[in-house]
Amino acid sequence: MSDNDDVPFNRNFPLHPGVVEEVRPGVRRVLCNNPSPFTFTGTVSYIVGTGNVAIIDPGPDDEAHAAALLDAVRGETVSHIFVTHTHRDHSPNTPRIKQATGAPVYAEGPHRASRPRFESEKHNPESGSDRDFVPDVRIAHGDVVEGAGWRLEAVATPGHTANHLAFAWPERKFSFVGDHVMGWSTSIVAPPDGSMIDYMESLDRLAAREEDLYFSGHGPEIPEGQRFVRFLIRHRKAREASILHRLAKGETDIPTMVRAIYIGIDPRLTTAAGYSVLAHLEDLVARGVVATDGDPVIGGTYRMANG
Repeated sequence: MSDNDDVPFNRNFPLHPGVVEEVRPGVRRVLCNNPSPFTFTGTVSYIVGTGNVAIIDPGPDDEAHAAALLDAVRGETVSHIFVTHTHRDHSPNTPRIKQATGAPVYAEGPHRASRPRFESEKHNPESGSDRDFVPDVRIAHGDVVEGAGWRLEAVATPGHTANHLAFAWPERKFSFVGDHVMGWSTSIVAPPDGSMIDYMESLDRLAAREEDLYFSGHGPEIPEGQRFVRFLIRHRKAREASILHRLAKGETDIPTMVRAIYIGIDPRLTTAAGYSVLAHLEDLVARGVVATDGDPVIGGTYRMANG
């Protein structure tokens, strides 16, 4: 059984970098040319509205992508810039778009970790956080921002990062979900940047909402969004069960668990898989199911609490 048999992923995304595509009336997308094992074919930026528009997630520090976005809105007015979260493939292009358009930037806030870093932890290179980002307008869960012919509601979705927001368009039943939900792969949850406890709560929050078409930060749109989220919840619970199954055989470390659970994984993703396992272990330690000596860290050893 492969790692993702339980989730109906869709890796069919033929959009070419720099091309503007109207995916639904009032929603256009432009792909950045930054493919990788973590970004799939690249970061997707969205243009919401017509005439007076908002841009969601200007993308990485990439002059060509900024030019493609600005070309896509030539003759229109950009009134708002929204940022779902502060990873380096989503927010660093924001100053270029702001300088060209004068539009204010809306986001939850600057980058921050989900919890304080433990003394024994080294920096996680996979997190790639944009520590220079500061929004003009800080918005929180439930805040509504309106433009010409569109209305976006901030939905707090921490987990992938602490400051992650989705932007719902309730009247259209659309949601711009950033990296919290992706159609091509599971999201990376890497402590201390991310938190599995927060991530699972955020999935529940999305599943309880009415929006059923998701536009993701990478890959194709996701129809039947709530159903897809339920698949993700089951997938994460199955991952937790796999971890507990391995720990039932005795104390072990994270690399051993990754080898046992992620069969056939792309070697470039092994480190990220380790952090995902750590995120689950943090949650299990907090719930008293799993024990470790000291803080739950990437280099620790773990055992069943009742073992």
